[in-house]
Amino acid sequence: MGENWESLQLPIANVERIMKKIIPQKGKISKEAKKTMQECANEFISFVTSEAAQKCHNENRRTLNGDDIYWAFGSLGLDNYAEASSMLLLKFREAERIKASDKAITFQHHQHGVEDHDSFFFEVSQGLPCGRFFAVERDYVSYDSNAIIINGERRVILSGSMHYPRSTEAMWPDLIQKAKDGGLDAIETYIFWDRHEPQRRKYDFSGRLDFIKFFQLIQDAGLYVVMRIGPYVCAEWNYGGFPLWLHNMPGIQFRTDNQVYKNEMQTFTTKIVNMCKQAKLFASQGGPIILAQIENEYGNVMTPYGNAGKAYINWCAQMAESLDIGIPWIMCQQSDAPQPIINTCNGFYCDYDFSPNNPKSPKIFTENWVGWFKKWGDKDPYRSAEDVAFSVARFFQSGGVFNNYYMYHGGTNFGRTSGGPFITTSYDYNAPLDEYGNLNQPKWGHLKQLHASIKMGEKILTNSTRSDQKISSFITLTKFSNPTTGERFCFLSNTDNKNDATIDLQADGKYFVPAWSVSILDSCNKEVFNTAKINSQTSMFVKVQNKKENAQFSWVWAPEPMRDTLQGKGTFKANLLLEQKGTTVDFSDYLWYMTNIDSNTTSSLQNITLQVNTKGHMLHAFVNRRYIGSQWRNNGQSFVFEKPILIKPGTNTITLLSATVGLKNYDAFYDTVPTGIDGGPIYLIGDGNVTIDLSSNLWSYKVGLNGEMKQLYNPVFSQRTNWREINQKSIGRRMTWYKTSFKTPPGTDPVTLDMQGMGKGQAWVNGQSIGRFWPSFIAGNDSCSTTCDYRGAYNPSKCVENCGNPSQRWYHIPRSFLSDDTNTLILFEEIGGNPQQVSVQTITIGTICGNANEGSTLELSCQGGHIISEIQFASYGNPEGKCGSFKQGSWDVINSAILVEKICIGMESCSIDVSAKSFGLGDVTNLSARLAIQALCSKN
Repeated sequence: MGENWESLQLPIANVERIMKKIIPQKGKISKEAKKTMQECANEFISFVTSEAAQKCHNENRRTLNGDDIYWAFGSLGLDNYAEASSMLLLKFREAERIKASDKAITFQHHQHGVEDHDSFFFEVSQGLPCGRFFAVERDYVSYDSNAIIINGERRVILSGSMHYPRSTEAMWPDLIQKAKDGGLDAIETYIFWDRHEPQRRKYDFSGRLDFIKFFQLIQDAGLYVVMRIGPYVCAEWNYGGFPLWLHNMPGIQFRTDNQVYKNEMQTFTTKIVNMCKQAKLFASQGGPIILAQIENEYGNVMTPYGNAGKAYINWCAQMAESLDIGIPWIMCQQSDAPQPIINTCNGFYCDYDFSPNNPKSPKIFTENWVGWFKKWGDKDPYRSAEDVAFSVARFFQSGGVFNNYYMYHGGTNFGRTSGGPFITTSYDYNAPLDEYGNLNQPKWGHLKQLHASIKMGEKILTNSTRSDQKISSFITLTKFSNPTTGERFCFLSNTDNKNDATIDLQADGKYFVPAWSVSILDSCNKEVFNTAKINSQTSMFVKVQNKKENAQFSWVWAPEPMRDTLQGKGTFKANLLLEQKGTTVDFSDYLWYMTNIDSNTTSSLQNITLQVNTKGHMLHAFVNRRYIGSQWRNNGQSFVFEKPILIKPGTNTITLLSATVGLKNYDAFYDTVPTGIDGGPIYLIGDGNVTIDLSSNLWSYKVGLNGEMKQLYNPVFSQRTNWREINQKSIGRRMTWYKTSFKTPPGTDPVTLDMQGMGKGQAWVNGQSIGRFWPSFIAGNDSCSTTCDYRGAYNPSKCVENCGNPSQRWYHIPRSFLSDDTNTLILFEEIGGNPQQVSVQTITIGTICGNANEGSTLELSCQGGHIISEIQFASYGNPEGKCGSFKQGSWDVINSAILVEKICIGMESCSIDVSAKSFGLGDVTNLSARLAIQALCSKN
């Protein structure tokens, strides 16, 4: 092996071509540079294949037999000896693997032309720069059961999900920085196939779909990336992230051992991987991506696919590994993930009930659900900060290595990207960063403090043995001990959902552990955090209307052109009732079904009822150009529409408009679940149940609305429309377009659209869709509470709010959608609403509160450049109540408010040591006291 390689010489004439490939600078290359490059190449080829390299690595030596090989590293630009030698050892291990397989070791470079030499040197030189010409640092990612190992450093990783299409390019830097400030190490995201390949082999990676830029920004911030290719994503995203053209491919079956599907999946996955390789985004190339995921939650639905499902998941693993990305692959919710794929956990909790299927694999929590998604008609679910922190602490207590919050920032389902069906446009998810990018306090701050506490013990957690001591049925003490250094780090948990506990650890101290909480003990003798003891601030946001600039919108309107469809004129015909999503191919939410019947056909019927059996999600019906009714069913399920109709002599036209509200995104074979009227049946029913079946009539079809075809939502094309001044007759109309203009609100506060008064439809700002709206869909009045008991296992119905109100009233308008001055707002109203109640508002921080225990530090901060303008309440003692309703307890320090005002008034942020000494009581020990503050934030 060594002899063959050492005899390989790269012709000097080809050095320039090689260098052009691997050197970013443009321009001519000097003779001196060519010579240096040739020497470098020869030195590299000789040295990388020598037994000296392996021996030096094994002995951690820089010289061998008097020859200074460190010069060779330096000439190659390899300043990091350990990193370089590790790379060389990997090459030798690969050679040994080939030898072990009894395959002849041959190098085809000797038998081919110059281009082979170029390609070879380009490949081996990636991340291994020569001399002064270029330099790239690589991250080598490995693992064991106790750590993710990056460049030899043993790590626990704290990560958070952010989906790049659910925010905007302009928002990304701020979101990433806030994640970093919150103590995260990594950002996790799916890759969204349907957005990137909306038509087969026609790709879109522009704007907020530019995931390469998103990853680069994450790297610039010093964070890592976890890339979940899928390409099935679920994510409450339309059709689970699959493009609709895939559904219509002959012979295809999704997510099973089907060659048509596997070919398409492999093509897209390979494209994404190659894009990342080209941009050098994998850690093995010096990029930020440390883990990659193939498939998604398949184990949850695998059983119905039988043996074909097992064959498919094995193929997924083999295909992924063949892409050679140099970092580990993972599969979530896949207990039988083939090796070396790491199986991971999703859920609200992932502690002692989950272990990887390989004892050498790290325990990874890919989706720690910080809240829940919402459907139209639902109340707002939320999960307490205490319970999320409890889940994370229990995960690390049980030997966890990597925790990811799903979501850390949920964002917005712009356009028609929400799935479900019936998923709302807001994907806030009660995440630490809310839909608009604001800090959701106290959740963000409480988790930040948790992260800092866990990081205190990172070296011990990843270099120790773990032991559990069951103190009682609910109390567990877990010790991480490093036998070499003697260092310790402990978790003390109380899983009782009712009773607090005081635990005496003898020499290591006595600890009060509230019910359903975990205390983290540095050195096992000092509490640095408890999941139930919140010391971070609570923030309350307010929405402010810019009355000066947008006191009253001036609206115009135009009816949706429907003359053709009400007359039964479509663009194609069929003698059957078609399935909707396969017909529209996601071009529109709407599909028209139209047919004609002659009165002679119905002469035997008396008191006729039209009955339509539909798979959903919504239906509007017209007979002879007259509207007869609309219907939908909660959660987009199948329903039966029935209305009495009048038949006139001669030809009668039945026109049905079927509307989808997001396509199903989860379950076994979910892709085959039909939408629209799909087969019906459709009947005319008379007295005595005399029935005529219209299902096999000749039906005319048209995809989409005429307004969509004319792009009435686009300010440029909408100018061609005859808009009319709004009046009382134009309010409450079905199938109506409305248009107005508004000034961009000053400042940097997030902007939102208050859609109170509207029915259902879609909204565009300057031609960009901000999503579907449906504020007329009111949530139920039951189950809401002003408090949420964090104790006990969480489920999405446990803690809800916003009862009796629209499921979603406010809709995010990203500032990057707005112009510097005047903007155009266009609404399509489907069922009838009043646009005169619509307004543009900004979201600003109003009230902030803190409630911290003795011995901690209370921190208050106003976001967006606002300052603390007023202290509305301050008490050091035993204050009662919560933010918005604080009151003095049985005792407090009289001048509490004066001290707080002195420190905080006029400041964007302030911090106060919660101690008796700070409040003039001297060095009092064992004092049970708290500091509660409520303050007002105002523009500076």
